Amino acid sequence: MEHQPLSCKCLLFIFLIYSSTYLTSTNSVRIPRLSPIAKWERTLHVPVSYDTEDIKTFYYEQVLDHFNYKPESYNTFQQRYMINFKYWGGANCSAPILVYLGAEEGIDEYPNIVGFLPDNAATFNALLVYIEHRYYGKSIPFGSLEEAFKNASTLGYFNSAQALADYAEVIIDIKRTLNAQNSPVIVVGGSYGGMLASWFRLKYPHLTIGALASSAPILYFDDITPPNAYYSEASETCYETILKSWSEIDRVASQPNGLSILSQRFNTCYPLRRSVALKYYLEDIYAIAAQYNSPPAYPVSMVCGGIDGASFGSDILSRIYAGVVAFNGNTKCTVNGGGPANESETFDGWSWQTCSELFVPMGKGNDSMFEPDPFNFDNYAKECKEQYGVSPRPHWITTYYGGHNIKLVLERFGSNIIFSNGLKDPFSIGGVLDDISDSIVAIHTVNGSHCLDILPANLSDPTWLVEQRKKEVGIIKGWITQYYTDLHALKGTPKFLSK
Repeated sequence: MEHQPLSCKCLLFIFLIYSSTYLTSTNSVRIPRLSPIAKWERTLHVPVSYDTEDIKTFYYEQVLDHFNYKPESYNTFQQRYMINFKYWGGANCSAPILVYLGAEEGIDEYPNIVGFLPDNAATFNALLVYIEHRYYGKSIPFGSLEEAFKNASTLGYFNSAQALADYAEVIIDIKRTLNAQNSPVIVVGGSYGGMLASWFRLKYPHLTIGALASSAPILYFDDITPPNAYYSEASETCYETILKSWSEIDRVASQPNGLSILSQRFNTCYPLRRSVALKYYLEDIYAIAAQYNSPPAYPVSMVCGGIDGASFGSDILSRIYAGVVAFNGNTKCTVNGGGPANESETFDGWSWQTCSELFVPMGKGNDSMFEPDPFNFDNYAKECKEQYGVSPRPHWITTYYGGHNIKLVLERFGSNIIFSNGLKDPFSIGGVLDDISDSIVAIHTVNGSHCLDILPANLSDPTWLVEQRKKEVGIIKGWITQYYTDLHALKGTPKFLSK
C-alpha cells in the first residue's frame, strides 16, 4: 500500500502508575510490567534526543484476525509504525533493516529510548523501523479504545500470535514498497518485546535473519521457572528494615485512626482506605528499583541510602519513608496520586494479556524481604474470570512457542538469536542464560539490569556495558555478512560492506 507520512507527536510519573498495571484486589498476585525502561527512569537514560525530524510516521491497514476466515476476521484497523531513513544505504545495495517490535505501550518515545538502533544505524547503513503492538498507542482496533476494550469478545484478538502476524505483514509491505526484497531484516525487542523478537525469529525465519532479545524472560512460563524466583533476591543493607516494616505497618494500621496515621507518615495523596495499598506501593518500589537498577542512578542504592540514612527519623516507618523520598524526590505527595489518562491502554492491556495468554505465575516465599504470599492459581484465575469473563491458559505459551527442554529443542532447528540479560534484573532468572548453540547465544552481565544494553549509549557507561554492546553488534555483523555471502552466491548481487 502507499505510505502516507503523518505528523507524530518524557514525563516523570508517580510510581503508582506502575503498580496500577496489576490486578488490585487484596489477594491478587501482581505481575510487574515487562517494559524496557521504567516510566520514572526515562529522563535518566535519554541524555540527548535523536533528531526527530528524521522519523516519519505511517499507518498500515491491518487485518483484525490473521487466523480465521469468518467475515468479521477481515475487518481492519490502522496500525502505526515509524521509519528513520537517515542512515539507510538504500534498496539498490540491499542495505539492512533493523525493526524494533513494540510491546505493551505506544511507540511515540521509542526512537529516542531504544538507543541501540540509532547508535548503530550508521555502522550497518540500516533503515530503522518501529512497529506498534496492536491495542496500544494509536493501533487500536474497532475504532476506539472504549470499543476495543469493551469485553472479552473484542479483546479476543489481542494476543502475541496476532501481534507477530501484524509485524510480518508490515515488514513485507515496507520491503515491497521500498523495493527492498533483498534487504536483510534484524528484529530487536526488549522485555515482552524481547520475547516477541525471539518468537518472531522462530515463527517467521523467512522474514528475519536474526533477533536481539533483550531481557526476555521466555522461560517464566508453565513452571519452568519457580513462581517465587522474581522476589527471591535481596542483598542490600536495608533488607532487615524492609522485612520488619510489613508487621510495623500492620501494627500501626490496627490502632485507632491507624490508617490516618499512616497517611500522614507517608504523605499520601489521598487518605488510605486499606493498609495493603501502602504495602503494594512499597513492594512495587523495591521490585522495580531492582529490575531497573542501572547506572547512573542505581535506584536500589538510592532507596537503601534513604532508608539507612534515616533523614526523617530512626524508627522503622520513618526510615521506609526516607527511602520513598529518596526514590521519588520531594514530590507533593506519594502512594495514591493516580496518573495520566493516556496510560489507560497500557494498564488495561497488560492486565488483559496477563489474564489470558501471558500467564506468569509470581508469588513470594519465605526467603525474601517481602511478606510471604505463595502463588495460588485458583485465586488468580477467579479474579481474571471476574474481571474479563475468561481464565488464563497456563500452558499455551509453551505449547505455541516452546520453552521446556529449550536447549534440546532449539539447537536442532533455531539459529541467530541473541538473548541478553543483566543479572541484577529479577526477571533474568526466567531468561536464557546459557548458549543454546553456536548461533543462539546468551550474553549476560553480572551488574546489568533490565534491557540496559538496548538503551542509549552514554559516555559514563561502565566498561562491561560497552563491551556487551560491542559483542552484540559483532554478532549481528556476522549474520549480515553471512547473509550477503549467501545472497551473492545465489543471485550474484553486490556484497554488503559495513563500516
